[in-house]
Amino acid sequence: MSEKANFGHHSTKVKQLSDMISQDIALGKYKTDTGLPSINYLSKTYNVSRDTVFKAFLDLREKRLIDSTPGKGYYVINRQKNILLLLDEYSAFKNTLYNSFIKKLSQSYKVDLWFHQYNERIFNIIMHDAIGRYNYYVVMNFDNEKFSPLLHKITPSKLLLLDFGKFDKKNYSYICQNFDTAFYNALSQLLDRLKKYRKIVFQFPESSKHPKASIESFKSFCYDNDIVSEVINDEEIGEIERNVAYIVIKQTDVVDIIKQSRKQNMVCGKDFGVIAYNETPAYEVIDVGITSLSVDWKSMGAKAAKFITDGEPIQEYLPTDVHIRNSV
Repeated sequence: MSEKANFGHHSTKVKQLSDMISQDIALGKYKTDTGLPSINYLSKTYNVSRDTVFKAFLDLREKRLIDSTPGKGYYVINRQKNILLLLDEYSAFKNTLYNSFIKKLSQSYKVDLWFHQYNERIFNIIMHDAIGRYNYYVVMNFDNEKFSPLLHKITPSKLLLLDFGKFDKKNYSYICQNFDTAFYNALSQLLDRLKKYRKIVFQFPESSKHPKASIESFKSFCYDNDIVSEVINDEEIGEIERNVAYIVIKQTDVVDIIKQSRKQNMVCGKDFGVIAYNETPAYEVIDVGITSLSVDWKSMGAKAAKFITDGEPIQEYLPTDVHIRNSV
């Protein structure tokens, strides 16, 4: 255990000391059945009261990481493994991924969930602080095209990349989605339905972090099938055009389209069409049901957990599924 500790104000000294001991156990400093330093030793080392150390030990015992017996003191009974789960931003489908991931892991795994909001600076701060502190790192990169140099500092067997990944992933494990060819193929499955519209509009806000490779695939699909297309970079949905199908990325844009169409007395699936990117349970019940294109986020979470529990490398692009409903 490190003999230098800086206790901050973000949590109690008891919790911080408990977390530090837990981290040392997870990283193999103390093996199963190995004795821990005495309360007096830790009290002097960290300049905290004996009561603080005692309460930290109680916390670790409640978590079933340590136990104690008369004459033996406190010792490790379970080596908990710490996992960093770093996602881009919160959304309904990321919640599906998280719940699937957690469900497949036993109580011997502790998951710290963070979001970097596609911000490289925040990503770097989180990763810089995390490297060396976790047994496994499950990471969504901040960019689809650029590989963060910090990730090279992690042993490949401990790193799993999720979602984004058009960059060179070399020997790292990954479970990603394809934003160009797979997008084209998914739209092809809807060709008969899309042919009935006079135009397809791809709502792609300028601020969107969605990979721009999808734009070229969209244009190629429309060109190859003689369909009039338009890419709109506006942040907000304007008036809905009759006999036009809209492809949108954000769930809020789906809601805005439906609200706007009602103001214009237009019926979704009849007067215009909507296709959403990334499946959420809400799309089954919004209006007439929203058709979506999506990878299986539940499967991604389960496969990520399997990488942790089995230790087997994985390199897989998940297929983009089409969930057909009455919106087109």
